[in-house]
Amino acid sequence: MADNAYPLLYTFRRCPYAMRARMALSISGQTCEVRELILRAKPDHMLELSPKGTVPVLQTTDGTVIDESLDVMLWALQRHDPERWLIPEVQSPDHMRELIDQCDKEFKPHLDRYKYANRYDDVDPMEQRIKAEEFIQDLEDRLTDTTWLFGCRPSLADYAIAPFIRQFANTDKDWFDQAPYPHVQKWLETFLQSQVFTSVMEKRPAWQPGDKTTYCF
Repeated sequence: MADNAYPLLYTFRRCPYAMRARMALSISGQTCEVRELILRAKPDHMLELSPKGTVPVLQTTDGTVIDESLDVMLWALQRHDPERWLIPEVQSPDHMRELIDQCDKEFKPHLDRYKYANRYDDVDPMEQRIKAEEFIQDLEDRLTDTTWLFGCRPSLADYAIAPFIRQFANTDKDWFDQAPYPHVQKWLETFLQSQVFTSVMEKRPAWQPGDKTTYCF
């Protein structure tokens, strides 16, 4: 693989971690060989590259394996960042990373227990939703005077966080649509209609060994 002209990406369309990786690769203009997975039938090659078995997994042309979604985003954008995602209009890159960490480490565990309560013992999904709403309220406050999380244009934080807010909203869409978060709702809808998001959500058949190579981005 190290001799190939393009990086190889293992992905799963509906995974929010894979979504944010694909968006960064797309906006950076990085062409990749893309392999869409069925998660219950992960290919041996992917597991050889990353035994933890989660997506995304990116193997660069020099053979380096990157299997954390935020690291994939940073790898792509540090190579080419035409929309200046890494340079927020207000505050600093460190502030963006802090907000992304808050999403990943504090909000996401509550989201999982809200959306997939049956996978956990003695979990009240409504209690988990209330805890998750603390982060939603933080975003609501932040978006009161700005279009995006760090100013009037999108940044790394918006595209790293929005896939998880989408997942939260879709868990009970009727409830979310009437919840007291109008700025988050508008921000999320703008994200969902964005070209960078819609372009990476195209449905693709699951990859099988021997399939014709598919390139994207």
